[in-house]
Amino acid sequence: MDWIKTTWTKAAGLLTLAATAHAQTPAPVSPTAALSGLSGARQQMSQASVPRVFAPTMPRMTYSRYPWKTDIVATVFWIGEEPSANNPTPNTKSSWDVNWLQSYGGFDTPDATKRTVNYTPTSFIPKQNPFYLALPYNDVIDSSTTKAEARIRIPWFGQRYARPGKSVVEGQWVAIRYGNRVCYAQWEDCGPFVTDDVEYVFGNARPKNTQNHGAGIDVSPAVRDYLGLGMNTKIDWRFVDFNEIPDGPWRTFGSNNPFVRARSAAVANEKNVLASRLEELRRMRDEYFRQTGNAQYQNR
Repeated sequence: MDWIKTTWTKAAGLLTLAATAHAQTPAPVSPTAALSGLSGARQQMSQASVPRVFAPTMPRMTYSRYPWKTDIVATVFWIGEEPSANNPTPNTKSSWDVNWLQSYGGFDTPDATKRTVNYTPTSFIPKQNPFYLALPYNDVIDSSTTKAEARIRIPWFGQRYARPGKSVVEGQWVAIRYGNRVCYAQWEDCGPFVTDDVEYVFGNARPKNTQNHGAGIDVSPAVRDYLGLGMNTKIDWRFVDFNEIPDGPWRTFGSNNPFVRARSAAVANEKNVLASRLEELRRMRDEYFRQTGNAQYQNR
């Protein structure tokens, strides 16, 4: 009987470890409960339409590596925007993705009545982060050539450089501040109007663009709505490191979003761990019945 108790105690412990991998004080659970918890986690990730409430966030006011650029005119642009007098460049493609509209999953309408409380279009769930922006610098000339000054001017160049023509600024996180609210978004295109303003983007100069009241940043409808921006509103912005980014709707969507990728990887890993532990439990169960069956046969 001591052997039986020991065996099932170990089995229960394995299930406990799998189902409560992140708990500090785990309690034994059944296989059904463990699998139910995993299913619930997957369901929670898929329920993107459920609104979440986020408090305004304010990062550190001073930062030695990436200082704030203040009083910058912000204009709004959106994926799928067609050329117009105010915007001669179509936004069906970006500086780094000729299929940007398809990669995003559809037209990112700026019409606030056709957007959800999660800062997404009502017609589809975006496949990329709806919190995106454009700054007036491109570090590559074409798909095989990187600008010479990029290596010197971009602070994180050495950590991200992979090959000539592969951008190291695409996807970089930026904090945008308006009043007492701060939004976080990824750099996914170049503009407004110019793509070579390295002295402004990575230096201390003011934007050299003179159009649209000297706009120095384009922001997506999601950024606009989160901050409550109007036309040609002046904002502050700065680059941020990954570990500075707080919880918020900018973590929710997108295959290009490192927070989404991390959650997906964690769920997949937890599923694999649970499957492994359950397989071990089955093996121990079969071994138990084999041993007890042999004992009963020998006692006849």
